[in-house]
Amino acid sequence: MSSYMEKVLKVLVHLSKENAAPQCARFVQSITGHFVGSIEDQATVSCSLESNRFVLCDRLCDGGVPLKRAPFCPIKYLSDSEAASLAPDTLTRGVDVGVAVLLQSANQKLLLTRRSSSLRIFPNVWVPPGGHVELDEKLLDAGLRELQEETGLKLSPDEISSNLLGLWESVYPPMLSRGLPQRHHIVTYILLKSSQSHLQLQACLKPDPTEVSGCVWVDAGLVKAVVSAVDGKEDSVQIPAELAKTISVTEVSSHGEIRDTSMPFSLFCNRAPDHGEDIERVSTGTKFAIELWLKTLEPHAEMG
Repeated sequence: MSSYMEKVLKVLVHLSKENAAPQCARFVQSITGHFVGSIEDQATVSCSLESNRFVLCDRLCDGGVPLKRAPFCPIKYLSDSEAASLAPDTLTRGVDVGVAVLLQSANQKLLLTRRSSSLRIFPNVWVPPGGHVELDEKLLDAGLRELQEETGLKLSPDEISSNLLGLWESVYPPMLSRGLPQRHHIVTYILLKSSQSHLQLQACLKPDPTEVSGCVWVDAGLVKAVVSAVDGKEDSVQIPAELAKTISVTEVSSHGEIRDTSMPFSLFCNRAPDHGEDIERVSTGTKFAIELWLKTLEPHAEMG
């Protein structure tokens, strides 16, 4: 254990309950379940990044933030024998920490990016820009770095306002019916408010084609329709008649050239399939995050 403490190789999730000393979370441990038990899927926690450990605890400062898992989260349903059958290097991975940036333009649009088809995890799925938190990084710095690496947008901390919206327990593959877990993350969603319009920001986009194959700006009306397509449910999705059938999207070629095109909006309302290949869709964690984003807009709606 001491050698681990001397040489921390990556930022991992640590858990503290009832004032106990933080312990490194195990790969097969449900982070949400640690705080609320095996039935509930949402907890309120406080979090801090200290000494390259991302510590979640039930002692709430400033009201805490929501932590959520999908109702079908694989770790929630993993049996002891399935856990024991995981490869040793998977079992000892711990729970990684990711950061995702919800970039809000001055005219209240939000940037989503489609993950490149060549990525091993969640290819072709729409998410906010983001990635891993590196050693000795602050969450906001990690978010700004990932935003720049993936989209070419370079924003400095003094030209934006930021706040932590929520935490998502992300597992890949996202359902046990699609295979045993290979990755386990806590994704921190940070809202960044820019003083530039989406068109000003769009003009500076230079996406990295190894990471991103498309970009789209969505507004509150579109987001409401997307989050109504709840993953794991069977009911039919009703797209409001007033919404356009297509949406303007920036396609990114494998060489990094960008071109404007349009896509059927219904693609963004696809649900996570429980068998077979994944499909182009908005990730379940992203739906959680953009629903939290909608709540930040509500006071403005009441004033208007």
